Amino acid sequence: MTPQYSQNMDLSKYTVLAVDDIPLNLLLVEKMLSKFNFKLKTAGSGQQALDMIAAEKPDLLLLDLMMPGIDGFEILSRLRSNPETADMQIVILSALNSNEDVVKGFQLGANDFITKPIIMEKLLNCIVTQFKLIEAKSKN
Repeated sequence: MTPQYSQNMDLSKYTVLAVDDIPLNLLLVEKMLSKFNFKLKTAGSGQQALDMIAAEKPDLLLLDLMMPGIDGFEILSRLRSNPETADMQIVILSALNSNEDVVKGFQLGANDFITKPIIMEKLLNCIVTQFKLIEAKSKN
């Protein structure tokens, strides 16, 4: 079920990178989003995500927080402090849902925060909203 306000958008021009260290979570996101027209890429670690972002800056990052090595908070901090990636749309997808975690995510620069388990309609609406923000920025 595509949100009505996305039907006039060309989603195929957007690339989304989903980052999660749990393959099943990535598979779930892929399955949820496979019927939509944007390019979906996945990364299984923080370092892999940073490498992929450096190689090809995606339009939107779906970012898990709890990962070994470089966690989501660190990725968020690095991306926001780098002029090349400072304006990237970043949505946190996490099982962490305490007020402290949510506030920290927003303080570090997340554009939105979705808690797991993920509701497909909520995730898709969030993604389309982020794409609309990208389009609005590009018109200015």
